[in-house]
Amino acid sequence: VQLQASGGGLVPPGDSLTLSCVASDSDRTLNYYAIGWFRQAPGKKREGVAIMRKWDGHTYYLESVKGRFTISMDNAKNTVNLQMNSLKPEDTAVYYCAADRIGRGNWISGSEFDYWGQGTLVTVSS
Repeated sequence: VQLQASGGGLVPPGDSLTLSCVASDSDRTLNYYAIGWFRQAPGKKREGVAIMRKWDGHTYYLESVKGRFTISMDNAKNTVNLQMNSLKPEDTAVYYCAADRIGRGNWISGSEFDYWGQGTLVTVSS
């Protein structure tokens, strides 16, 4: 599975951004248990931001982004989006799309997630 993330950028506080991640597989049997977004700020540990379980849509959000960020999945397009509203300077980080193939991934830390996209930098600054 290949994951291609896009949508990062520099925005002022209070603004919005949408990150997109397109998943593809060479044999077209794209299967994964969960997919979502992680972030890592300079000097900090990687953390799960928003994760969605594929079969039932169950979601996890990092406490600090609840009510501001929304994860959505378009199964037909194999795309997962992260709508980020009311951005704060503390949201500044490199954001990564990741997929958990069989359900062993840690949604808090990202450990055991099988596939990772390249990061996309989100900078929130005036």
